[in-house]
Amino acid sequence: MAARAECSDEGIVTSAAYIIGIDLGTTNCAVAFANPRDGQAAVVLDFPIAQLERPGQMTARPLLPSCLYAAGPSELPAGSTELPWGPSGKWIVGEFARWQGARVPGRLVSSAKSWLCHEGVDRSAPILPWGAPAEVQRVSPTDATSLLLRHIADAWNHAHPEASMADQEVVITVPASFDEVARALTVTAAQSAGLGKLTLVEEPLAAFYDFTAQHRPHLTEVLRDVRLVLVVDIGGGTTDFSLIRVVATANGPELSRIAVGEHLMLGGDNMDAALARIVEARLVSGGRKLSAMQWTQLVQASRCAKETLLGSQPPEGFGISLVGEGSRLLGSTLSAEVQREETERMTLDGFFPECAANDAPRRGARVALQELGLRYAHDPGITRHLAAFLGQHAAVCFSALGETAPTSERPRPDALLLNGGVFNSAQITRRLLEVVSAWWPGAPTLPTLPHNSLELAVARGAAQYGLARRGLGQRIGGGAAHAFYIGLAAEAGNQAARAVCLIPRGHEEGESVELKSLPFELALGQPVQFPLFATTSDRVDRPGDLVTLGEGFRALPPIHTVLKSAGPEKINVPVHLRATITEIGTLELGCVSEQSTECWRLEFDVRTTPVETETSLTESLPRRLGEAEAALERVFGKSPSVEEAKEVRQLGHTLELFIGSRDTWRLPLLRQLWSQLHAGAKSRRRTSDHERAFFQLAGYTLRPGFGYPLDDWRCEQMFPLFAEGLAHRDAPLVWNEFWVMWRRIAGGLGESHQQEIWITLRPHLARRILPHKAKGLPKPKGVQLEGLDEMVRLAASLEQLNPAAKIELGNWIAERLSDLSLASGPWAWALGRLGARELIYGSHHKTVPPGQAAAWLSLLLRVDLRGINGAPFAATQLARMTGDRSRDIDDSLRAAVVEVLQLIDVPARWVQRVREVIVLDAEEEAQALGDRLPMGLRLKH
Repeated sequence: MAARAECSDEGIVTSAAYIIGIDLGTTNCAVAFANPRDGQAAVVLDFPIAQLERPGQMTARPLLPSCLYAAGPSELPAGSTELPWGPSGKWIVGEFARWQGARVPGRLVSSAKSWLCHEGVDRSAPILPWGAPAEVQRVSPTDATSLLLRHIADAWNHAHPEASMADQEVVITVPASFDEVARALTVTAAQSAGLGKLTLVEEPLAAFYDFTAQHRPHLTEVLRDVRLVLVVDIGGGTTDFSLIRVVATANGPELSRIAVGEHLMLGGDNMDAALARIVEARLVSGGRKLSAMQWTQLVQASRCAKETLLGSQPPEGFGISLVGEGSRLLGSTLSAEVQREETERMTLDGFFPECAANDAPRRGARVALQELGLRYAHDPGITRHLAAFLGQHAAVCFSALGETAPTSERPRPDALLLNGGVFNSAQITRRLLEVVSAWWPGAPTLPTLPHNSLELAVARGAAQYGLARRGLGQRIGGGAAHAFYIGLAAEAGNQAARAVCLIPRGHEEGESVELKSLPFELALGQPVQFPLFATTSDRVDRPGDLVTLGEGFRALPPIHTVLKSAGPEKINVPVHLRATITEIGTLELGCVSEQSTECWRLEFDVRTTPVETETSLTESLPRRLGEAEAALERVFGKSPSVEEAKEVRQLGHTLELFIGSRDTWRLPLLRQLWSQLHAGAKSRRRTSDHERAFFQLAGYTLRPGFGYPLDDWRCEQMFPLFAEGLAHRDAPLVWNEFWVMWRRIAGGLGESHQQEIWITLRPHLARRILPHKAKGLPKPKGVQLEGLDEMVRLAASLEQLNPAAKIELGNWIAERLSDLSLASGPWAWALGRLGARELIYGSHHKTVPPGQAAAWLSLLLRVDLRGINGAPFAATQLARMTGDRSRDIDDSLRAAVVEVLQLIDVPARWVQRVREVIVLDAEEEAQALGDRLPMGLRLKH
């Protein structure tokens, strides 16, 4: 989170010689450009992108495959990857990357755009290629996107040395459903590639801009009798729906977007993976699965098969061959054939099923590409998602058309505009039209608007959008697709969460809203939070309107920070809010001083910890909170008034008398108590009772270290206490509470802090986990740490550690578990946490390899799960199915675990978790974490 004492508006780059549109696609990228100095005669042209086609062979293609390839040492001849503008560097980009990646699995990066949406990973960490061997070069999703854009910029600069792309007006397309974090990361990637003057436009809108430009001379005739256009854009990784209203005027059609769909990660990549599953069953037998690298290779081959078998003149079958692992001999090749008929059936019935107009998406196991680690939609039925979209926006559509919405009816569009390479298939296009048209019995088949190129329309439309912003083309109205709101504190006696409208839906980009009617004081030098919400629902609110939050409102990544003044230090400053929808389509919020020219720009927190909370940031606090805070002040204040040790030891009980059982304390209350407690942190050293009570309550009130605004700041404030250590080192109970607190808040500690804890613990654990080997190890210097069991639990909870450190600790624990006389204690739980297939808060790339988890699991099975405390639950953690084959253990070992678990009569949910992808319930969550989460907070797995 950052804040700057400035606010500014983005303007159009009128000095640029060119407007360049970039379709940054999941599967392919495309570029188009126009010269705005040609005025109304400006023509949008395609820009073929220079790229390697084969070693030493350059070509310029209309499409740049969104692929990166990291060649191994001596894999390619020297100089064979040279580009006209210089060496290719570590990563080969484009057609050759895709071709070579299909031949050598494990070194190909694809679908980087989809990874930008993945909340379960650190999108700035080098994690791609996902599941690749340790020796393979890796890149982050953000940097992979930047490398694609850098290649495009280099190709442009080579062709136009007089007009560097950095100096041109660049328009990059993103899915309409991209959230605020994904948009911000796209901008970060573009800026890293040197593209400073850029705008984002949504892909369905860009496709429609291209349509209007192609038919500009006779647009009135083409749109005659058309009042509502449904845009269906299906790309490689996302599906977007938009509705555009057409109003006939004397000056031609007036166009405005009136609705967009929510984020839907579902597209052509899923179809490739679904077909790959069919082929996999023929390549291997006995229910076995291909390795992660072979699977990646098969998905690429299945894409070729799908495109061929669904093409204009398809053959009856398509042969697929994979090189077997462990040998380069031809005899190890795995081969199978996929038929045209089954490809059509899988695609049409699986992704475009017949459904009713009132059908809704189904919940269930995620679709095939989850096996690559991506979190795609649960229901692959695109037609069901489309039916739900039309139902959700029925009211605004009928209102826009000047009609009253009939009960339970969907608005019938007058025409469809289809976009995306998926619709190169006539079968898919025909099926979609058949299903959608059937929702209005007796009506003719919906017509489709003509287009010139499904692959190039979005890039062309992006350039056309840039021209329209200059007044050199028709602008499509509609403004912001989302409405934005800021939460308010609940009033006494009113528990309903309320918010104030900042930006209404349809607000034009670049126009600021000054909420001077909503003045408040901004606290400087201390944490402040701004709970924000958005909705695409059909609401008619104005800036400043007070609303009640409910269904349809989505909590945004919170805006929060600790602000400082550029002038003399002040505590509270009267301010009002300034809200703007930026050119990248996200909310920019500023606090404008009423006393000076200062304005603090606030930014979204893009923290990746996946959590959801039922706790409202606006809920009121307990009536007797003041008495509870006074009790804390009596113990930890600067001038304590507590004289008896008993009162210190019973502090927790005293707090419960005032504010209820601690099990009912919700996040706002917990964090409020933490603030009061932390203010008296120095007083913890008075007695061992003070120190024990402090760490016990600090851990409880700050657990799990994330899930509430400014938790990262709170954990940062706590961490200096780790280096300070304990004042009462001879008290075992204090040691235990010390380690328990750090375990409880570990999820809020950064990677460097967790590494510091591990460096401290490692020499002590190395000696004490295996007592019989301690004689050969040097005695750790300094303070001798106590509380081994809690030290182990803490170390096992450090999910941000590199897998190598987890493996080292896990192997020590595994060796101890092999001796049943030493197995009693936290050991099995710790091993399950270290080798868990699904991390609780850490990025998925910090998971230990499945082979290592399998080795630990085999040990637990050998020593008998019933003989070790916590071993059955640990086994479920090690064997849990994620749907990502780069993390899942072998199916045969999983089957063995299921058999053993059933014999020892564990809860049925445990067995289910090993057999299929499911979300933990609250009880399982608490057992995996080693502590119950605060009320209202749930982890999202």
